[in-house]
Amino acid sequence: MDLTITAILLGIVEGLTEFIPVSSTGHLILASELFGYDAATWAVFNVVIQLGAILAVVVQYWRTFWAVGMGLLRLESMSLVFVRNILLGFLPSAVLGLLLKDQIRMMLGSPLVVGWALVLGGIAILAIERVAKPGPASGVAQLPVRQALGVGLFQCISMIPGVSRSGATIMGALAMGIERRTAAEFSFFLAIPTMMGATTLELWDSRAELMAGTGPVGWDEIAIGFFVAFVVALAVIKLFVAYVSRAGFAPFAWYRIVAGALAVFLLSR
Repeated sequence: MDLTITAILLGIVEGLTEFIPVSSTGHLILASELFGYDAATWAVFNVVIQLGAILAVVVQYWRTFWAVGMGLLRLESMSLVFVRNILLGFLPSAVLGLLLKDQIRMMLGSPLVVGWALVLGGIAILAIERVAKPGPASGVAQLPVRQALGVGLFQCISMIPGVSRSGATIMGALAMGIERRTAAEFSFFLAIPTMMGATTLELWDSRAELMAGTGPVGWDEIAIGFFVAFVVALAVIKLFVAYVSRAGFAPFAWYRIVAGALAVFLLSR
């Protein structure tokens, strides 16, 4: 398949799946099987285009970030707590990600792991939706230390490809009594340091190949994937928050179960 077309398709997959609980990494791995390209060749590309999705969060919530920035300059308590909670949510995955970097990369090469993780994650979402008792509407700056750190611990589960970073954080938040909208927005905000950290690590490890331009996937393809992921993710963020605030997460759970079961069936043949 033409490199440009592949870059566009993967950018669409990334933008569609990064912020909904279906696993963008898992879908990119399965896409390698569907589109017939070498997943290892596109590994750096798949990580870097996540920055396009991050930019979508920054654009969508720029007023929030601006207010927090101004509040930090004035040492306002709400802004300080907001930043504290983001750091607490990010810390567990940062530490574990560095310690288990090689093991995580090994799992990224297994589409079958993705299929099973999609199925089990879908079942978990249905179970949590049934038993969770969300509290009243609040906001990221109103979360206590226990809940912020707890969401960060749940995020560590998403290191298994197919689990979904957004799914793990949102469902973890719901299980701890955080209402849907705040759970989703906290997940979006946590994506910024988490994905930037993963991208920086991947770029550093692949710096020789990228600087030499020896890889088959170059900066042109990365730029195309970045832009497509940004545009698609921006639309998804707007629609997702409005939808889950009203309808919940069950449709995403059933999608995971069906897609994961189909993937396991086809990959096991």
